[in-house]
Amino acid sequence: MPQILALKKGRVHEVSGPGAVGFAAWQLAARDRPAIWLHLSWEDRSLCPPAIGGRNAARLVMVRVDSEADLLWATEEALRSGAAPLVIAQPASPLSLTAGRRLQLAAEAGRAVGLLTVREGHGSPAAETRWHCRPVWHPQDSTCAEWVLNKNKSGTLDRWTVTFDAAQGTLRVVSTTGERSGAAPQALPRSVRPGSEHR
Repeated sequence: MPQILALKKGRVHEVSGPGAVGFAAWQLAARDRPAIWLHLSWEDRSLCPPAIGGRNAARLVMVRVDSEADLLWATEEALRSGAAPLVIAQPASPLSLTAGRRLQLAAEAGRAVGLLTVREGHGSPAAETRWHCRPVWHPQDSTCAEWVLNKNKSGTLDRWTVTFDAAQGTLRVVSTTGERSGAAPQALPRSVRPGSEHR
């Protein structure tokens, strides 16, 4: 995974927009490690595990809960335990500063990456990074999307156009501005195969 998209361990990150679930699914696909995905039973924004392929789905634990309080509690416990290096959660309500800090402390304790898919304006000031993801029209590629990094406690902001090659299992990342985040590599564009990140 290119470092521009590698979410920092021991921190909670947020993503919003119509492409948020796709961004979260890529974070899962790019790590050859177990993951936990928590969502509300009545929500319709969650992932369909078969869509990410057998190898990825086999190491994914989907957790469905009935209330926002249960979701936050289970997310905190999953992060703190360190049982999975990646914990994805989909809260429906705005996060309080207290809730955001509790999740951040849990991620630090478990050395896990926390990723919350949130609605616009529902995030927490405690988030390490905040992304906005949306599909964009392209005449030759229906997988084209824009991923915008609009908050970054450890570097600068940027935006990228990405496309996904399902046949090759690669993500092509192209910077669309002159800026790069503090973690960005110099060689862009580049193709990335899931499971190729450095551990």
